[in-house]
Amino acid sequence: MAHLIFTQQLGRFMTVPQVETQAADLRSALDACFADHPRLRGYVLDEQGGLRENVVVFIDGQRARDPKRLDDALAPHSQVYILQALSGG
Repeated sequence: MAHLIFTQQLGRFMTVPQVETQAADLRSALDACFADHPRLRGYVLDEQGGLRENVVVFIDGQRARDPKRLDDALAPHSQVYILQALSGG
């Protein structure tokens, strides 16, 4: 099973889960997670369903290719890190 890990930057706003999924791609994995944790969706996805500008996803150490389509394939033991980029000065 692929493992989704939401880093603690999002923990400032809510409890962040670690989720195991059998989804074949990133979009399906996120949708399954949001079905159980609907508040999290608004922090990760924008109104069009793509990643928010300040959110980055890494799959097995590689940045997700398309932040709008989210169609990256997941392997059975993929590690998916969803993090909110820090900004400011």
